[in-house]
Amino acid sequence: MKKLILGAAFLCTAMASAQLVDFSQTRFGVTAGGNYSRVRNAHNPSGPRYTFQAGVLALIPISNDDMFYIQPELVYYGAGETGKDKAAKGRLGYDAIYANNYISLPIYFKAYFSEAESEFFGMVGPRFSYLLNQKVTNALAIYTIEQKGKAAPFNFAIGAGVGYSYKRQLEFALRYDFGVNDTYPDMKQSITGAKTEQGKSQQVLSATLSYIFE
Repeated sequence: MKKLILGAAFLCTAMASAQLVDFSQTRFGVTAGGNYSRVRNAHNPSGPRYTFQAGVLALIPISNDDMFYIQPELVYYGAGETGKDKAAKGRLGYDAIYANNYISLPIYFKAYFSEAESEFFGMVGPRFSYLLNQKVTNALAIYTIEQKGKAAPFNFAIGAGVGYSYKRQLEFALRYDFGVNDTYPDMKQSITGAKTEQGKSQQVLSATLSYIFE
């Protein structure tokens, strides 16, 4: 949690020092969507977890032309994966669920493609996530929380996305978050017994719908 707070404080300080940031024109909104999550180089079998995110956002202008903004969010964020690899159906571990649920703070630089009221936009920025809870079910013994499967308490990712805004109020976005740190730092051994130093990157593809108040 300390890393989450420090990261947010650093970025907010950087924004406040920029002359073009106008906090008086900040607008607020709500956001929710679905997540498709995987973790690289971790479990075997490995398959996607379908879950959701929901929370609040702020839209902070950093220019006078209605095109460039900072968009921080605070959301409940489901991630992790399952064992549902199609090629492993019927095998031990296929019904496993590796649920990682976070309180997450993404901070995006957001750019609309023009000053039009309804327009496409792009966004990119860091995501800081603190693990709220972890639940592992139907897993092989090596992957249980008590063995090698305990998730890191903090997750850092780089996110990017594109979307469409209808009258700068109702917005749809597709986003991809690539985990930078190791999601399962204790998992240094594969199911076959071979050691592995490959990073276990958590990656999430999401579709979100947001409403921004006037």
